[in-house]
Amino acid sequence: MKTVPLSLYHIIRPSITEDGRPPVIFLFHGYGSNEEDLFSFASELPSECFIISARGPHPLPPFGNAWYAINFDASYGKWSDEKQAISSRNKIVDFIEEACEAYLLDKDNVTLLGFSQGTVLSYAVALSYPDKVKNVVALSGYIDENILEKNYTQKDHKNLNIYISHGQVDQVIPPEWAQKAPILLKKLGINFKYEEFPVGHGVSAENFYSFRKWLEENI
Repeated sequence: MKTVPLSLYHIIRPSITEDGRPPVIFLFHGYGSNEEDLFSFASELPSECFIISARGPHPLPPFGNAWYAINFDASYGKWSDEKQAISSRNKIVDFIEEACEAYLLDKDNVTLLGFSQGTVLSYAVALSYPDKVKNVVALSGYIDENILEKNYTQKDHKNLNIYISHGQVDQVIPPEWAQKAPILLKKLGINFKYEEFPVGHGVSAENFYSFRKWLEENI
């Protein structure tokens, strides 16, 4: 199957399912990476799923991309461009709709799998529009409430499932940031699993096998 030109550049791994509309897993990379990064997982993910790995809309020379700018200022420290992040959140929502139509996918069985900045965006999409997402795999990221829809707490999140993992010695995104997610998710009544692993800003083999098992149980 050939890739269909859509609003976000992407690569695909088709489902082995031939009847009906297959479930879909969207992959969203971290800051400075690209669509090839998480796609390395694709061959090991559930074969019944259609896999789509998207490229962030903002180029970062020489060969990376981002979903939004992260600025490093000596006076103010590190800060994120929330306007760009919200724009990317909306681009992803539109892209999900486009892709489900273009590839004939089950729009009621959508999983978002993100790493780092891709996790921040996956949270933003799922918590803002829980009717569009079934599962989230949130690797090495955190919830940024500033880029969620203002009325997100009033929405129905009961059908959303979230897997969260983080490195215990992550020096890029402190574990304390990730540890705030379960508190918020409990308030929203969301079913979730939270795990930490003895690694830095990355995904260990143990971590991978754990979230793959979770996916197999929740797809």
